[in-house]
Amino acid sequence: MNPYQALVSSYASLWREGRQIPMGNLAPTVAPRINPDAGTVLIFSPHPDDECIIGAIALRLLRESGCRVANVAVTQGTLPSRQQGRLEELKQACAYLHFDLIQTSSTGLSPITLKTRETDTCHWGEAVEVIAGILQREKPRVILFPHANDWNSAHIGVHHLLMDALKIQHSSFACHTVETEYWGQNMQPNLMVESSESDVADLVAGTSCHVVEVTRNPFHLLMPAWMQDNVRRGSELVGGQGQAAPDFGFATLYQVRRWAQGGVQEAWKGGKMLSKTDNPLSIFEPAS
Repeated sequence: MNPYQALVSSYASLWREGRQIPMGNLAPTVAPRINPDAGTVLIFSPHPDDECIIGAIALRLLRESGCRVANVAVTQGTLPSRQQGRLEELKQACAYLHFDLIQTSSTGLSPITLKTRETDTCHWGEAVEVIAGILQREKPRVILFPHANDWNSAHIGVHHLLMDALKIQHSSFACHTVETEYWGQNMQPNLMVESSESDVADLVAGTSCHVVEVTRNPFHLLMPAWMQDNVRRGSELVGGQGQAAPDFGFATLYQVRRWAQGGVQEAWKGGKMLSKTDNPLSIFEPAS
């Protein structure tokens, strides 16, 4: 008898049970206490739902360190007929996790793609100015945005949008940049962040607020498995080839660098593993 049959069957059973759980319409989690000295974390989301999917480190910085976290809705999707609906779902998700919400316009900045950057320089330039203005106003300690090869055209576009907006900041502007991954794997992560079971459950629940999207593709139910697989990948991509996996249940991978003196700088050498008992703010010392 295969000793793993029951294990695999339980995964399949949980998936089927998950399909029956009502989505969205959740009472907010307990509000964390904000520490004004901890600084602001900005998540630049290509689409509504990205704030939950890649937001593990932001949620920990909010809950454990008292950082203010704000999600910047770079776009509200590409379909005009869904932009208002996606905004309402986004408001629910952010309220559930206690993320502030910053709109870039009433309908978002879409289209934000490399094609737009190359062929519609007027729209792209206006979008860069919007993002640059948010950076100037918020003066974040940490910013999250997709890495350059995150497959989806909007994700790749938002990466270049942020880089262009950073380049026009005053030379004194400094922050940590945290490049995220979801659709396309980042082959150079240098940080693996463990999440507690309760944090993962809240990220899944927050993602479920995006009801129409997860009805089309129930990726909220796959998030725990994705975060488990991140432990497999991160043990060697972050820890080093041939290294043993840490005793993490769930994790998210990031590439952390610093923006200072008008350019990207290395944040540290090698990789770091942030366990669920570590202080998440300790790795984001103020950039200088």
